[in-house]
Amino acid sequence: MKAVVITTAGGPDVLQLQQVDDPEIRDDEVLIKVEATALNRADTLQRKGSYPPPKGASPYPGLECSGTVLAVGKDVSRWKVGDQVCALLNGGGYAEKVAVPAGHVLPIPPGVSLKDAAGLPEVACTVWSTVFMMSRLSAGETFLVHGGSSGIGTFAIQIAKDKGATVLVTAGSEEKLAFCKKLGADVCINYKTEDFVARVKEETGGKGVDVILDCIGASYLQRNLDSLNFDGRLCIIGFQGGAVTEIKLNTLLPKRLTVQGAALRPRSPENKAVVVSEVENNVWPAVAAGKVKPIIYKSFSLSEAGEAHRLMESSEHIGKILLVP
Repeated sequence: MKAVVITTAGGPDVLQLQQVDDPEIRDDEVLIKVEATALNRADTLQRKGSYPPPKGASPYPGLECSGTVLAVGKDVSRWKVGDQVCALLNGGGYAEKVAVPAGHVLPIPPGVSLKDAAGLPEVACTVWSTVFMMSRLSAGETFLVHGGSSGIGTFAIQIAKDKGATVLVTAGSEEKLAFCKKLGADVCINYKTEDFVARVKEETGGKGVDVILDCIGASYLQRNLDSLNFDGRLCIIGFQGGAVTEIKLNTLLPKRLTVQGAALRPRSPENKAVVVSEVENNVWPAVAAGKVKPIIYKSFSLSEAGEAHRLMESSEHIGKILLVP
């Protein structure tokens, strides 16, 4: 088969489409013929050499895919050859075929094309596991998501609104903010021209929000804490703004704040299977009802993986970028 290989750590040009061996499936795995895979920030970090795949995972990038089942291991009962599915991956999505544990596979939600479904598993599992399973966002609460126009952000807006939360977002252009508004965001803040802490306080009557989903990290940490309500929960899923900083502990104690960190890829296979099951039970009905949709910006061929990475790192896109074999 063909797969995108990281020939050495570096820029987008190190990604090369090469002929490689087909993956072998274990007894509890399925082999998927990839229809499409979606880019994630973790892919760019892996390309740079700063986010190696877990032990035993595919060396090729790609943390989600959609496609058709080609083969099943002897211990697999739910899936059969010919099923159209999407899946959460440890890696290997930038390829024509990928092996994945059966418990990490999802059916294609009604109303979603096989290709577009490639943009759902990673964002759905990330948002549901952090915002809802960990931070327990509930109806009537307020929720701030940074990077509202990203793949994570566009999904988080939709599912949070569906679950009854008031949603605030930050983004860096009026075009992106307008798109977030169209998706249902209640308050849209341009972080380049506004102080998001002041705006959050203004919009919440001085209280702050109940939950924040943050991909920026160090440079936003204190401001995020200042933006939280009593018993507020901050969940950090990235560190685009750095990984090391100082905070004022006297911000945490009086307001009983919780700071959490989470990453999806390092979780155990068993834990991921729990998240995938939760997503199928709690998120897929909203997708099937048309209340949550994958937001696809542009598709590239596998041979154009470098160009796709350049687009992702420019941040000049809204939603997900796909690669198609």
